[in-house]
Amino acid sequence: MNTNLYSALSLIIIISNSIFIITALFFERKKPVRALSWILALTLLPVAGFLLYMIFGRPLNLKKRKFHIKNHKDVEYSREIYQTLGKVSYDEAMFKESYNHYVKQLINFNISLSQSPFTNDNKVEIFTKTQDKYDSLLKDIEGAETSIHMLYFIIKNDKIGTKLINTLASKAKDGITVRVLFDHGQNLLFPYRAFKPIIDNGGEVLSFFSNSIDNYLKANYRNHRKIVVIDGRIGYVGGINIGDEYLGLHKRIKPWRDTHLKVTGSSVYCLQLRFMTDWLYASKKEVDFGRLDKYFRPIRKEEGGDVAIQMVSSGPDTNAEEIKRSMIKMINSAKYSILIQTPYFVPDDPFLEALQNAAMSGVKVIIQIPEVPDKRLVYKVTTSFIEDVMDFGVKVYLYPGFLHAKMIVIDDTCCSIGSANTDMRSFSLDFEINAFMYGHNITEKCSTIFYNDLNICREVTEENYKKRGLLSKTLESICRLLSPLL
Repeated sequence: MNTNLYSALSLIIIISNSIFIITALFFERKKPVRALSWILALTLLPVAGFLLYMIFGRPLNLKKRKFHIKNHKDVEYSREIYQTLGKVSYDEAMFKESYNHYVKQLINFNISLSQSPFTNDNKVEIFTKTQDKYDSLLKDIEGAETSIHMLYFIIKNDKIGTKLINTLASKAKDGITVRVLFDHGQNLLFPYRAFKPIIDNGGEVLSFFSNSIDNYLKANYRNHRKIVVIDGRIGYVGGINIGDEYLGLHKRIKPWRDTHLKVTGSSVYCLQLRFMTDWLYASKKEVDFGRLDKYFRPIRKEEGGDVAIQMVSSGPDTNAEEIKRSMIKMINSAKYSILIQTPYFVPDDPFLEALQNAAMSGVKVIIQIPEVPDKRLVYKVTTSFIEDVMDFGVKVYLYPGFLHAKMIVIDDTCCSIGSANTDMRSFSLDFEINAFMYGHNITEKCSTIFYNDLNICREVTEENYKKRGLLSKTLESICRLLSPLL
């Protein structure tokens, strides 16, 4: 390379990195660990740090107004819909089950922080096998009468992806309203023409961020939600995306274990509303969704149940970390047990301290993580945190495969299943949605799922953990420094 050109590029990188360091100090001042991680990356790895910051580090505050407008519209639209539906808050007369003081506090907390209505007339089906979820979803899509709204973090251009698209195209051809929303960053290699059958038959397909160069560099902010609403009365939410790998067909990442929910009842209104607000943002239009009774249909008697649910959303547009705070509230209320399944365990200090405090108070805390990783660097960070909880009495188990389930169960009172992982990215950078469920029956079902998985897991003992090689420990330490960025 020409010496003058090399010198010029070096100078540009040095000046840019200096500006980025100042920017990180200013915009990440409330998160010093994250700021320190960027400073180390930009200082010790100038070229790599420059590229990483260009893609992942551009502070959300620089587009604060854009997201502030989105959040303002979301709140106003939600308030209007909930008031019309009469789903604004709760009173204890609604409770079909006697909840303790801590659960009532949690319900109030979610209403106050994230405007999440309390609904108690829901029926829930829990899928722990991906094929069962896909079979049920496709059957419900084929039976759709008015509308199909779908949001997925990942839609693969493979066998199940093609089958889903063709099924949606067929329904669009029949005159059913079909809208598909997907995350742009995670589907960069997905050929948009694959959605052509849907579009050609009158359906609509959008990416959450528009296909611009600026947004391709905004890979740090992702819509990680998985939402399907059919006819305004059947909802799906959880951790399973659309792809053959979720069926355990990946050459390396298998067997695959995941968890997803099918819900009917008033909680579907909350899923519908979250889809609509995300769709309005992606379309950049004041879309007229027409009559409310098309998308928020009255609940049929046979569709209802007795499960109490709050659908809680979080994302970088609020900076309130609603799902994380709600989980911490759950952990702090635990009397007997805390059960957690997560593919990535990269907690921030408040979450970590809540688990440590619970374990030191005599609460049984068990965490399940995968034994087979999908992202090796993130897995190194995950294993580095084992010591942080094990020293306080938390039990950690390895699932024999890739565990992609995101579930937390507290005593016999409440539980949560959704899209949010137990990591800093899900807590603050990704758009997420979780179902917080209350009551003995649904919590017992989730506990049974957890312990059935535990029967085939292997415990991480202190003796085995300390046998890790020097190279592994060194890599863990390096990755740990970058954990706020992963």
